[in-house]
Amino acid sequence: MSDVKDDALKIVNYAIRKSLPDEAVRAYLERNPLPAGRVILIAIGKAAWNMAKAAKDVLGKRVAFGIVITKYEHSRGSIDGIEIYEAGHPVPDQRTLTATERVLQITKDLRSHDTVLFLVSGGGSSLFEKPKGLTVNQLQEITEKLLKCGANIVEINTVRKHLSLVKGGRFAQHVYPARVVSLLLSDVLGDRPDSIASGPAYPDSTTCSEAFNILKRYGIEIDENIKSALSEETPKRLRNVETHVVGSVRIACEKAAEVAGKLGYNAIVLTTSLNCEAKEAGKFLASLVREEVFYNRPIRKPCAIIMGGETTVHVIGTGKGGRNQELALSASIGIRGLANVVVASVGTDGTDGPTDAAGGIVDGRTYDILKDMNIDVEETLKNNDSYSALWLCDGLVITGPTGTNVNDLILALIK
Repeated sequence: MSDVKDDALKIVNYAIRKSLPDEAVRAYLERNPLPAGRVILIAIGKAAWNMAKAAKDVLGKRVAFGIVITKYEHSRGSIDGIEIYEAGHPVPDQRTLTATERVLQITKDLRSHDTVLFLVSGGGSSLFEKPKGLTVNQLQEITEKLLKCGANIVEINTVRKHLSLVKGGRFAQHVYPARVVSLLLSDVLGDRPDSIASGPAYPDSTTCSEAFNILKRYGIEIDENIKSALSEETPKRLRNVETHVVGSVRIACEKAAEVAGKLGYNAIVLTTSLNCEAKEAGKFLASLVREEVFYNRPIRKPCAIIMGGETTVHVIGTGKGGRNQELALSASIGIRGLANVVVASVGTDGTDGPTDAAGGIVDGRTYDILKDMNIDVEETLKNNDSYSALWLCDGLVITGPTGTNVNDLILALIK
């Protein structure tokens, strides 16, 4: 699969590079000067360090002080005048609470002429948190249940917002009367500002009853103190915020199509809001590949079929993997035996579930290579053990932390 695989990796890497937040933040601040007065820089999420560094480079001494909270191993060194914390993701830990408390401390008693430059990227829901009436262990337990039950990111964040003293617009309330200028790197389908990092500085459109219904839908039982916390409504109006989405999976898909064209492929972006079970998405993409191979449609070969979004995994097994690896391994069943085809699915942040891989890449030989190793792909998928199988057949995509996070990029190449 070497030539087609090389092209697929080139496309993925180019799209990720063009989705990096540095230039987006820099371009926004150069075009839109912040109001006069002190600037307090707060950055949360897996891309927080990169966004903060770009902002500090533009604003220089205008930044009075600031804090970055990012995922472990996602900091790239010191930034002058900025405190940097690393904390747990996708499940918050004690370091999350400590760093968040520090943010609340330094942003207390701000004045109307102060501006909080709030830089937000995916992962912020886990990295920026002060639970309401919960211990850290209770918070971790309900977070893990939400992540494993098959709920999508909007549903997960709906619950988390109602259990938090900083999410769902409450951080903006905390810093009032200071202004908040939020620059968002979206990892939420549809770029909903109230769901990106659970919307700490955006009016919340979700309700307590929706949060309760989500828990009921997925059969998640909760204690009385959690029920009490969920019963308090989030703010629906905020007077001190302005919000701008500066990066998203839509841009990543457009860049993927751009470079695919330069490599000689007819490119089509099917959707930027893929949202279903990872295994089902793999089956669907494999069916599109077969349609291309046998009938040369919906677009003429050689072609690139591109999708963006974020699938879900209902974890019932004991294996190791992530949604992108599961999608790719699932697709290997449907493309078995086909020549000159590759399917890749990659998290743009460089991580996929609790693994060191960004995702997976497979071709028409993958299934039989694993079969020859006595690996049953269907049973592996049932055990949610895609990482182990892809590792054996050189099917893991490992990029390391990329500094961005705009959902997942899913790609099929057919020559």
